[in-house]
Amino acid sequence: MVRAVRQGESLRTVARRFHVSLSTVHYWTERAEGKRLSRVDWQDRSQRPHRIQRTKRSIENLVIRIRTELKDRSILGEYGAEAIQRDLVARGKREIPAIRTIGRILERRGALDGRHRRRHPPPPAGWYLPEVAKRSRELDSFDVIEGLVIEGGINVEVLNAISLHGGLIGSWPNRTIFARTTVQAMIEHWKVFGLPAYAQFDNDTRFQGAHQFRDTLGRVIRLCLSLGVTAVFAPPRETGFQAAVESLNARWQAKIWQRFHFESLGALQSQSARYVAAYRQRARLRIESAPIPALVSFHLEV
Repeated sequence: MVRAVRQGESLRTVARRFHVSLSTVHYWTERAEGKRLSRVDWQDRSQRPHRIQRTKRSIENLVIRIRTELKDRSILGEYGAEAIQRDLVARGKREIPAIRTIGRILERRGALDGRHRRRHPPPPAGWYLPEVAKRSRELDSFDVIEGLVIEGGINVEVLNAISLHGGLIGSWPNRTIFARTTVQAMIEHWKVFGLPAYAQFDNDTRFQGAHQFRDTLGRVIRLCLSLGVTAVFAPPRETGFQAAVESLNARWQAKIWQRFHFESLGALQSQSARYVAAYRQRARLRIESAPIPALVSFHLEV
């Protein structure tokens, strides 16, 4: 290869002819530069560094001894690398290994009693609904952000929605979110994107209806039943079921509420609408390539 390059062939031509990478030809050409080919060392060089700074055996033994002492007598019950380093400092030792070095010493000497964490793959999104888990049906999650106050004492609540697979979002800030306004927002959202197979909520009375009356259904449930959408309610204090919409809630507060100063509810609604539009625009290609239910057009009296 080097001879061919010296005879005038380009590096790329030589790489193609000898079926090697361009970097390989460049490496050997540089290595042989200024030398006759008979005097070039063509042996592969080891990547191991010429000098290895290894901790002294006496320091390693001290680290192991301190770990044993801390494990048996430490008041805090701490005997990891950081605790060992603090003990070495307290003893006034001059040569104190770094925390990572102490960790490697413990691993090399077999002094770690913890096991490597075994990570299991998460269940598929919507695992509790077979059709959703198979991605043959869609689920829309709804939730409300509460406790927001605009300067001047204007209370704000935000109804957010997101589809589990398509990532289609909706956001409706208002002074108060009622069951009536929730129904209106759901109709608006589903007119644009179509009906999902399932709509998921928490146990808020705005979604479920009044709890003090038996055998009654709230407006939201009646809307879902009238459209053939199955209402799903997440178990209390089980945040994993509502993880998608909870993530949207946190994102909405970080990207809108905490970034800008709003003097009125209208300004907040306008900024939220711009964010939703920009989010949908960014995800347009992904959304168009995903299986989305057909758009629907309907008129409801609720």
